[in-house]
Amino acid sequence: MTRIHNHRYVLAVKDLTRSLVYYNQVLGFHTYFEGGGWGFVKRDQCIVMLGECPESPEARELPNHNYFAYIEIGNARKFHDELVAKGARVLTEVADKSWGMREFALETIDGHRIMFGEELIPE
Repeated sequence: MTRIHNHRYVLAVKDLTRSLVYYNQVLGFHTYFEGGGWGFVKRDQCIVMLGECPESPEARELPNHNYFAYIEIGNARKFHDELVAKGARVLTEVADKSWGMREFALETIDGHRIMFGEELIPE
């Protein structure tokens, strides 16, 4: 069976420049490509490809259909605090879930929602 190596997310955004600033300054990504209405940002092994679509509805207009990712991280509380300090719109507090994850949700400047989760190690 063919192996999946990494993952990339492709998102439509209204204002590419504004979104790139947000991903860089608030979420800690860095832009490694910009051109032709696209901007690609990366943090560690997570890549988000942002395409400027000024006529499309904003993600926040899609109620429960605006979640696009569940990203596993090393320390949910620390990352939560980092994002809050930078002004991110965090939707939920960090909470331990029965499925073995410590997680929280945020909404990006464009209304896309992301879940971040840390795997809980059984004691």
